[in-house]
Amino acid sequence: MPRNLNLMFKKITALFFAFLLIVNCSSKKSIISNDLVQKNAEIELISSQFSFTEGPASDVFGNVYFTDQPNDKIYVWNWKTNQIEEFLDKTGRANGTFFDQKGNLLTCSDENGEIWKINEDGVAEVLTTSFEGKRLNGPNDLWVDENNGIYFTDPLYVRDYWKNFKQEIPEKNLYYRNSDGKIIKLDTFTQPNGIVGSQKLKKLYVSDIDANKTYVYDIIGEGKLANKKLFCNLGSDGMTLDNLGNLYLTGKGVTVFNKNGEQIHHISVPENWTANVTFGGENFSTLFITASKSVYTLKMNVSGIK
Repeated sequence: MPRNLNLMFKKITALFFAFLLIVNCSSKKSIISNDLVQKNAEIELISSQFSFTEGPASDVFGNVYFTDQPNDKIYVWNWKTNQIEEFLDKTGRANGTFFDQKGNLLTCSDENGEIWKINEDGVAEVLTTSFEGKRLNGPNDLWVDENNGIYFTDPLYVRDYWKNFKQEIPEKNLYYRNSDGKIIKLDTFTQPNGIVGSQKLKKLYVSDIDANKTYVYDIIGEGKLANKKLFCNLGSDGMTLDNLGNLYLTGKGVTVFNKNGEQIHHISVPENWTANVTFGGENFSTLFITASKSVYTLKMNVSGIK
């Protein structure tokens, strides 16, 4: 074979194997995304009796508590019976929720710009009302770390049920409240909303929904963040993480990103807006979705992460 033809043949062969490698990697990525959901599983409507569902949080047994903010109620989904019961009336207009290390349900109760702690009997205690003596705008979502410290977002969504409201904090901030009640400001956003973290991964994710961006930080200590990075160009109302480190964002359905910020899956939800999402159920492997007037579940091959 002439030398020039031999070189051309080698180049074509190299390009062919490079193409096969790309195809193989792409197919693996597709398989990974498809494998998130159990085979033949379909999204299941549990109930559509609400006005606007939000803030799902799982207790240690996998039961999911969630809010119906316009009606000022908190409900609980019992995964064993697949039934929903009212847990609490008059919740301070609870929005986002999360369980602390002692089994108390913490709520962003924005009627008076507060964070509440609610025990298993439904007895509530106000934890936070202000920052540096000024009324919070309206805490929206929160995540609790291993020290029972609370990371929470404080955007501004003016509610028609607020009485004599006067904005005292001009910025929309991310805060941290330690277990002694001290609050520090960590960052400022256009409109911070969804938030979730992981003790295992030492990461905190925060959505700036109006800027259509989600950021990730390294957690380097109690209430200490570093290395803020843009995670993806998508904002989110709520969010959760699975045990593979994939991040689930909400809005138009549920969009799933891997730990590198690459979209790997999308779950269509038959509602105009999907507000929030968490893992619950048996082995925490059921995706629980709050969307408009409804709540849904979807059986997964992955589970939630601490």
